[in-house]
Amino acid sequence: MMEALSLTPVEAEALRLSMKVSCWAVVGSLPMGILAAWVLARWRFPGKSLVDGLIHLPLVMPPVVTGYLLLVVLGKRGFIGAWLYKIFGIEIAFTWKGAVVASAVMAFPLLVRAVRLSMEGTDQGLEAAARTLGAGPWRVFFTVTLPLITPGIITGAILAFARSLGEFGATITFVSNIAGQTQTLPLALYTLTQVPGGETGAMRLCVISIAVAMLALMASEGLARRFSAHMRG
Repeated sequence: MMEALSLTPVEAEALRLSMKVSCWAVVGSLPMGILAAWVLARWRFPGKSLVDGLIHLPLVMPPVVTGYLLLVVLGKRGFIGAWLYKIFGIEIAFTWKGAVVASAVMAFPLLVRAVRLSMEGTDQGLEAAARTLGAGPWRVFFTVTLPLITPGIITGAILAFARSLGEFGATITFVSNIAGQTQTLPLALYTLTQVPGGETGAMRLCVISIAVAMLALMASEGLARRFSAHMRG
């Protein structure tokens, strides 16, 4: 029983890298996600539909296309990647940092959508009341809006985490499938499906992926309910 529960070195490394990539993807995209949701929910400006479409484009575009575009832009010879490498010595493609970027891009629309829906569901009268009492826009946002949309932020962050955990197409195109460097859980599972006799290992990784994703969703539900209860109290 204990042997069934223990992880092999390949499984442990893939799980560690997946957790690392997913956490950094959420941390890196959360500020921009909240800002984008706020702009889409509260502002009216020319081209808003275009901005909304661009943000949600990774949801409908093949992940391989997203990965290829990232390679063109941030690759070592890309017009941004070449500059980063030449000036700062930063290489993104074919590294775990590139896996973070790919996961963040693919998960960003889910994060923005969850936060935006939460923001659109809040009572704007509370924000208006704060402004009439002399609070500036930023103070209203941090003291009124942000606490009210925290359940949406939690939900969006967990959804982004789960999406990052399962990211495959953009990741394998942008950073390849390098064991110990860019081989996350989905990529390790894919590798085992291509190896004779790898069915058992692939099934174990499948179970691990499902378990981690379920734990993340359960944590999201619990945190959102606890915070909502705290706000009502």
